[in-house]
Amino acid sequence: MKPHSGKKRQHGLTLVELLVALGIFLLVIGAAFTLLGSSQARYQTESQVLNSFQEARLGLDQIVRDVNDAGYPPPTYVSTNFNLFAITPFAWDPGYAGNNPCVIGTLGGGTCTAPSDFDLIIETNPNPQDPSCAPNCFVQWIRYQLQTPPAVQVPTLMRGAVNKTGHNPDATTSAAGVLAPFVQNVVNTPAQPIFSYTCDTGTASQLPPLPCPIAAATDNSPANIRDVIINLIVATPQRDATTGQPRVVELRGRGRRVNPNR
Repeated sequence: MKPHSGKKRQHGLTLVELLVALGIFLLVIGAAFTLLGSSQARYQTESQVLNSFQEARLGLDQIVRDVNDAGYPPPTYVSTNFNLFAITPFAWDPGYAGNNPCVIGTLGGGTCTAPSDFDLIIETNPNPQDPSCAPNCFVQWIRYQLQTPPAVQVPTLMRGAVNKTGHNPDATTSAAGVLAPFVQNVVNTPAQPIFSYTCDTGTASQLPPLPCPIAAATDNSPANIRDVIINLIVATPQRDATTGQPRVVELRGRGRRVNPNR
């Protein structure tokens, strides 16, 4: 008789079992990496949305502040220097400082080049307490204009400020080096203007302001603008990884002129 060791023979994994285990492992790892990749793409998209929101929010706040300061100091300011007071809260073209102001319209209407649906020139002294020039600080023209600069090649709301000189705010603020990129990827369409306006109703000051295009002909001018409604629509620089479309942020605000216009 052969002696019996009492031990069972140990079997290893077969090739088929190894291949099955390896396949399951690869499936799990693939699913994990897919989930990680989609999470990273989602994070990048949300980061872009947040950055676009912050840029639009800062831009909107600055526009509102400038509008609130429009028309300071008014013509009643004791000075004979034309450049030290604001003869009008909002400069315009054509007819600036003349007796024949242009007419405000929307959706491409009206005769005003600025202010318009995508172009606004504010006349104010933004730094009246500046010790370097007080009390003789020049009033400035602050312009916001939607352009597509060659340097960035995306629709961009430009901003620039220049001391008021002469009687042509359009040409002065359009000079080289005045306007600089302010908010990029602005995607407002002609049917979604950035700027719209309400106008004071002339001598009937007890009446509330009306949308400028429907105000009386004598009231529908930049000199009578009371409120500027800002609608800023900004798209993310890159497309959403899920939808393939840019994400869009839309912010609305209102600036109200508090200074007298005469």
